[in-house]
This record gives sequence, structure tokens and C-alpha cells, in this order.
Amino acid sequence: MQISWGYKIAAIYILFVIGILALVFKASSQDVELVTANYYEQELKYQEVIDQKAAAANLSAPPRYTPTTGTLQLQLPKEFAGTAWKGHIYLYRPSDAALDVRKDISVTGRDYTLVLPRVAPGIYTVKLAWEAGGKKYFDEQTVRY
Repeated sequence: MQISWGYKIAAIYILFVIGILALVFKASSQDVELVTANYYEQELKYQEVIDQKAAAANLSAPPRYTPTTGTLQLQLPKEFAGTAWKGHIYLYRPSDAALDVRKDISVTGRDYTLVLPRVAPGIYTVKLAWEAGGKKYFDEQTVRY
């Protein structure tokens, strides 16, 4: 028995539709995680971050981050020795938002150790925003655990 060309074309169209529906179902079941929930609002305020990065670039050295087991050691440049500063540190994990860590900091001196409640092996982006002497700074570096 031979199948006519009309049935062959119909079978191809049906297989195509089934394939497209399978792709749509798979795509709709994927988790979509944005960098932040209010992305557009933060994008409008990004000029402040650019100014803070420029202020940090004018320091004698960039902040130094040393990842150790369960901690992140932070050392600011020598200009901050004995100076009180406050800020916010954010460890951003691009692959899983559940592993992100946020912490407010208020320290005197240039050294700080952040104890991490959970840290999985991988790459993190450390975003540090701090203020000292009425001037705001921002630094962003990648660390690997």
C-alpha cells in the first residue's frame, strides 16, 4: 500500500505543530530570573552608580576581596584606615537568585569580614556601595568560591 503525497504533507504539518507546542510548553515552564525585580527603576538611577564608580577609581587602590571558606574578607584602600564608613555589600549569584547574599555594614577601619550563611561553589559578583566622609563609592568585582 502506498501513501499519497497529501497524507505525507499533512503528517509533516502535524509533526511540526506538535514540535512547536512542545517547545512552547518547555519554554513556559522555565524559571525566568531578572537581575532585580525593579530593573527599569534602577536603570534610570544608574548615573549615580557611574559617579560612585568614578570616585572609587580615584582611590589609591581598589577594594580587595578575599573569599575563604564561609567568609568574605574585605579590605578597603589605605585612605579608610581609622575612618568610620557604612555601606551595603551584595553577593550576586547569576545562576541562582536563592544564593544571593545582602548585608548592611557599619565599620570603623578598612578591614571587614562578612560571615556567609550559605555559599555554594561558583562565581559571585561582589557589589559594594559605601559612604565615608559624605562621599559615596561603588565597586564591583567577581570572586570565585
